[in-house]
This record gives sequence, structure tokens and C-alpha cells, in this order.
Amino acid sequence: MAKAGRRYPLVIYTHMIDRWWPAILLLGLALASLAWPLYQDPFMRLAQPWRWQAMAWLGGAVTLASLVMACFRKSAYVQLFHDHLRLATPFLRMNISYRRILRTTTVSMGATFPPRSISSWRREIIEPIAGMTAIKIELNAFPLPLSALRFFLSPFFFKDRTPHFIILVKDWMGFITELDSKRTGGGMAVQKIADQSILSRLPKQ
Repeated sequence: MAKAGRRYPLVIYTHMIDRWWPAILLLGLALASLAWPLYQDPFMRLAQPWRWQAMAWLGGAVTLASLVMACFRKSAYVQLFHDHLRLATPFLRMNISYRRILRTTTVSMGATFPPRSISSWRREIIEPIAGMTAIKIELNAFPLPLSALRFFLSPFFFKDRTPHFIILVKDWMGFITELDSKRTGGGMAVQKIADQSILSRLPKQ
């Protein structure tokens, strides 16, 4: 089995999750803390225990949700194998054959998604990372219907409806170097050699 390449965390997801999970954690802790004065009140504790219990459970659930979100940071990445690229997010994991890739180019996130031309909530996400360099992977066709991809992936994976993905990782130079190596040499070359070796052992007529 071919050795997998390193995992490159997807900045879009780590950036968005890092913005939200600390705030949700504080909200959960605040809700849980409200259960304490209700519990201390003898009337509430004995006559209406569901009040402090509900607040405690709600605070615990929100706190747990924030911790799950923090764990999701590690589940969004791109990884290279000998014949395909794996794109993994918290809700979708798919393999993209190198045969689908037409070309790769570097693009600026700010130029690709101009903050002034997008909605306010998207602008808040893109502005801190507008100066980063991303990799645009152009394809001959999407591996899944575009509607399904747009449902599961962030809108910042797509500039328009043409077959492509915008991949934003911190080490973009390492990623594109490894990707070009896999596509033009590496695993594809090993596969070709293996195929030629099998053909050479066939009986000649």
C-alpha cells in the first residue's frame, strides 16, 4: 500500500471554528453557572428541581458542543496519495483522482473573493485571510454534483460554477510541490513501471 502524504489542515475550517468555539464554550459555562443560584434556592431545589437541572443540562450540552467543534479542527484537511488527492471535512470525505486535474495555479484569497463584493457575514470571514495564497485546482469534471458539493463544503471552495476547488492551506508551497510531484512523477510513475513489468511477463506471440 502506497504511503500517504502529510495532512495539510484546511485554513477555512480552522479559521471559522477558531472564531466560534471559544464563544460557544463561554456561553455553555455561563448557562451552567446559572444553575448554581437556582440550586441554592431551597424552593427551587425542592419544589421545582427541573429549573436548575434544565439549566445545568443546557449549559453542559452547549459546552460539549463547543469541545466537539474544537475537535473538528483536525478533521478538515487535504492529503495526497500516490494516485489521488483526499479532501476531508467534518461532513464530507472524498478522493479526487489526479486524472481529473487539468492544472494548478496560485491565487490570492482577497482577489478571488473581493470583500466588497460578498455578503457581510462572508466578508467577516474572508477579511482576516484575504492576504493568504491559495491553490486553485482546475478539473475536467467535479467528482460529485456541484449542488452536493456546495451543500457540504464552504462557499470559499468555489469561485464560480466551473469545475475547480480553491484549496487554502498555510504551507501552500509544500502542498503544491508535493501535488506536482505526485502528478508528474512519484506514485504515477511507479504505477506505470508496474504495469510495464506485468506486460513484459506476458507470453509473446
